[in-house]
This record gives sequence, C-alpha cells and structure tokens, in this order.
Amino acid sequence: MSIKIEQKITGYEVVREEPKRAESNVVHMHEKLERPEVLVGSTYKIKTPLTEHALYVTINDIVLNPDTPHEKRRPFEIFINSKSMDHFQWVVALTRVISAVFRKGGDVTFLVEELHSVFDPRGGYFKKGKYTPSLVADLGDVIERHLKLIGLIQDEEPDAGRQQLIAEKREALKKRAGAIEIANDETCDFPADAKLCVKCSTKAVIKLDGCMTCLNCGDSKCG
Repeated sequence: MSIKIEQKITGYEVVREEPKRAESNVVHMHEKLERPEVLVGSTYKIKTPLTEHALYVTINDIVLNPDTPHEKRRPFEIFINSKSMDHFQWVVALTRVISAVFRKGGDVTFLVEELHSVFDPRGGYFKKGKYTPSLVADLGDVIERHLKLIGLIQDEEPDAGRQQLIAEKREALKKRAGAIEIANDETCDFPADAKLCVKCSTKAVIKLDGCMTCLNCGDSKCG
C-alpha cells in the first residue's frame, strides 16, 4: 500500500532492527533457591549481664553469581549456640523465623529495626557506653554488624560539618582540666557524667557552651 506525502520532507532516518538482548542469567535471592553444600559465614559473641554464659551467633551467607561482576553475598541462615538452656525455646523459634526471612530474599534490613525495638521488662544494660534494651536488641546489633560487613547496610557517617562540630566539642572537653572524670572503660572515651543520646543510644551527651551535644553522633539541640 502506497502513501502519498503532500508536505515537504524536512528529514529522514533509516529504521534499523534492534538486536535481540541476551537473556539475563543473573541469579537473585528468592525462597526457592536451594541451599548449597558449602556456605561462608561469620560467628559473633554476645556477652550480657542477663545470662551467665555467652551466646555465639553464626550467620551463613550464600554467594550469588560467583566470579562475575554480579557477585554478592546475602544472608541465608542463622544459628545461636550457648551453654545456657534458659532461652532454648525462643532462641530456636527466632532463628528459624529469621532464617526464613533471609531465604525469602529482598530487603531484609528491616529485621534490625524490629529487633532493636524489643524491650526487656526487667530493664536493659549498657555495653561500651551504648544502651541495649534487651538481649533480642543485642541480637539485632549483631545482625546489623553482619549486614554492614557484606554491604547490605551502608555506614551513615556524619557529614563534614557535623564531624567538625564533634571534633571541636571533644577538643573543648580536653581543655577543661579536671572538670570531668572520663569513664573508666577502655572501650569508651566519653565523660562519666555524660547523658544518654536519644538518637544513637550512647552515653555521650554533654553540655558545652550552653548546648547539649552528643560526642558520638554529633546530635545537638543547637542545630
């Protein structure tokens, strides 16, 4: 069928057939992915004042698309072991549920926030100057550390302005000779009378120049 062109031609272009795209063979995490015979993993130790014996948390990862530009590690299963049998039932139940969420695939980082929001009715405890509301929240800290290790969670570093503010506050603290007793903790360099930061849950909030400022994350009431 011919078409008559009655207007002036101002330009033209040759239509070329687009090449067929190669079918993607990238393997993504999903619940039907079978467990390989060998998994890589890491083991973390949790020692709290709530239990006599330490808990050892092992998180195994599956390596997707090994030796390719798409290679990545994703959590596949979790195990918790301890000499103490006090929490055996809920520990087994929790590890099975978390492992099922891992194998489901997708964004599993929400688990960290959910575990952090669990509070012990008997009260929490401090570890390295940071308040931990429960043993379950401590487990959330371990999972967060592991997800940062494999790149699923990125470290949120303070911006340049806030880092400068923290440095200035720490320097001013050092110049206040004998005014504040530094906490007797080899893992904590914040003042012993520091307050709890509502943002990062660390006892690092002090008052300098009439302003409450966190020496850990830089949160300040003065902006």
